[in-house]
Amino acid sequence: MSYAPAGGAGAPAGEDQAGTPAARRRVPGTPPPRAEAVPGVGQIAGLRPRADVALLDALDHHTRRTVAAWLLDRPSTATRQACLQTLAGFLRWLQAAEPGLGLLAATGAHLDAYCEQARIGALTVGVRNPGRALSGATVARKHRALSSFYWFAWSIGAIRQGDGNAMPAGEPQSLAITREERRLLRHGASRLAADGRVAEAVAVALIEATGASVATLAGLTSEDLHAVGHGSNNPLVLVTMRDDRGDVVTFPVPTWVHPWLKALSSTRAAGDLLIKQGDGQPVSAGWLTAALQDAGSAGGMPASRAKLLHPRKLRAGTAAAPA
Repeated sequence: MSYAPAGGAGAPAGEDQAGTPAARRRVPGTPPPRAEAVPGVGQIAGLRPRADVALLDALDHHTRRTVAAWLLDRPSTATRQACLQTLAGFLRWLQAAEPGLGLLAATGAHLDAYCEQARIGALTVGVRNPGRALSGATVARKHRALSSFYWFAWSIGAIRQGDGNAMPAGEPQSLAITREERRLLRHGASRLAADGRVAEAVAVALIEATGASVATLAGLTSEDLHAVGHGSNNPLVLVTMRDDRGDVVTFPVPTWVHPWLKALSSTRAAGDLLIKQGDGQPVSAGWLTAALQDAGSAGGMPASRAKLLHPRKLRAGTAAAPA
């Protein structure tokens, strides 16, 4: 769906005739818009200071449209404002740290370095009070916002991964996972389980259902599974995980996954890892990516789409994912 005004010539930019902001009209589960369908950052109402707006609007055409699409995808003006300031601050730091490196070419290492400098008070640009250490909560919010930008850019095809670096990918294309593709992925997980690949089936099911990170899945044990209503024919099974702040979050496990979990946990000793690779090692991003792509293909997803599956894509597209 486009973010172009839908209310006719008299409607304010970004609103329909009912006054509903265009960025909030997108139906959940549908792909994000193509970046070329959105205006520049300076045309988005309510963003300030103008210095931050001007900084981002001075980016190349491709990057500027990606930034504007991301900001419009935020749920409210207040959230867009906070995201604008965070991204502008990071961009100023990036331009000082690595002149000539484009915003879409930054990597996770750059995000981590920026946030670590913010935590210890080593930032001299991109912050309101240079040299002052920021609280852990503030740093975590910055990291989540920046991560959100890069996963959004990746999901619409604005960047692609290659040789460990993010690279521009020409005109953005809609690569977000659709509801139908999620259905095919679940069907593919069932096919993996039927073929005896139970650990991979469970991993795919939990990523799709919870948006859990690779590290979270790699650390799960049978003790993180909790059955509620043992005497019933179909007890509720919960899985507990920890988010990046160390808080415990709980998710219900889909009923169709219960037999796989029972089979898998029956082979694990107390405290042992629940999901392991074939060699017994903890799961890795590469192993989980292969499992997702195999499940996508097994479920009937076109090869061109299945090869795009990655744990980060499922994590970014799951509203209830741990932060």
